[in-house]
Amino acid sequence: MKILYVTTVGATMTFFNKFIEELIQCGHTVDIATNESHSKVPACYHKFGCKIYQIDTSRSPLNKGNFTAIKQIKRIVRENKYDIVHCHTPLAAMCTRLACEKLRKNGVKVIYTAHGFHFYKGAPLKNWLVYYPIEKLCSHFTDVLITMNNEDYALAEKKMKAKRVEYVPGVGVDIEKFSKQTIDKTAKRRELGIPEDAVVLLSVGELIVRKNHETVIRAVSSMGAYYLIAGEGRLDKHLQAVINTLGVSDKVKLLGHRDDVKELYEMADVFVFPSFQEGLPVSVMEAMASGLPIVCSNIRGNVDLIDEKGGVLFNPHDVNDCKYALEKFRFSNPKEMGEYNREKVKAFSLKRVNDQMSVIIGECLNEKYK
Repeated sequence: MKILYVTTVGATMTFFNKFIEELIQCGHTVDIATNESHSKVPACYHKFGCKIYQIDTSRSPLNKGNFTAIKQIKRIVRENKYDIVHCHTPLAAMCTRLACEKLRKNGVKVIYTAHGFHFYKGAPLKNWLVYYPIEKLCSHFTDVLITMNNEDYALAEKKMKAKRVEYVPGVGVDIEKFSKQTIDKTAKRRELGIPEDAVVLLSVGELIVRKNHETVIRAVSSMGAYYLIAGEGRLDKHLQAVINTLGVSDKVKLLGHRDDVKELYEMADVFVFPSFQEGLPVSVMEAMASGLPIVCSNIRGNVDLIDEKGGVLFNPHDVNDCKYALEKFRFSNPKEMGEYNREKVKAFSLKRVNDQMSVIIGECLNEKYK
């Protein structure tokens, strides 16, 4: 069987390496079509022997590269005779499904994993006006539409026209990797310049508007806790200016890109995730597997993972509500919350996700050759 993965940018392929390795070990051929101009696919795919095709997809809906990409994808699929094309991210998925519309009549199966529709309860009207019609149209050219949170699944079943709609719990988390304790917390805090007895809040995510780190920075500015943010992004200078203006540069630290995120989870006391929009956030699942209580925004995806037994939810648009949630956590039982999260996150394990994906792909292959 030949499978083509299509994503808008190369970095998205980070989430699928274990599953693709399993497919290749089973004798299948897996290749990738993506735009590597801004981010490369992980090096492991070259070791696996995957062919990487450059396409001109863009995260901007009106970028002409997306129209070029439709032709590029159509050519790649037709010339290489793929059995299944599995697309991810909205614009790559749009290009792929339009490219494969007629090719599906020849037996090509198209799978689309929606990592969180851009239209959702509370989304800006422009999101519904732009993305909803596109998804509705392209769903007609979709053999399997996979959603990863309950809100999207309900909407897809009711409104989309894919042949099948499935629920798969995210991209999976390596439970074993994040459940093993490996560090000296005191030494790690010393390395980061944090007192041994401090309350440490941790966020992991890009420094972009959607991740909403500024709300937490403002909320903790009048608290005694230390707040660490691991991640890079175009808002780094803006957020540092906010930190400096509030006079909390000694307690709020932008750590940049980190290769020791697992150790940061182990060192922290609570994980904070203030995002405005998510599908099913990997970093929250990693923090849960690490045994951390969670304080997070009350949004789609987050509510699939966190309830009152494992954390506190807050309105991401309200600094005071964020501060209230953080203060409420201090009067909770963090150890009990963390253990509850360790158990709950098992339902979102990498093994469970990969097993479900194997079934879906197997069924698509069987349908192709009936």
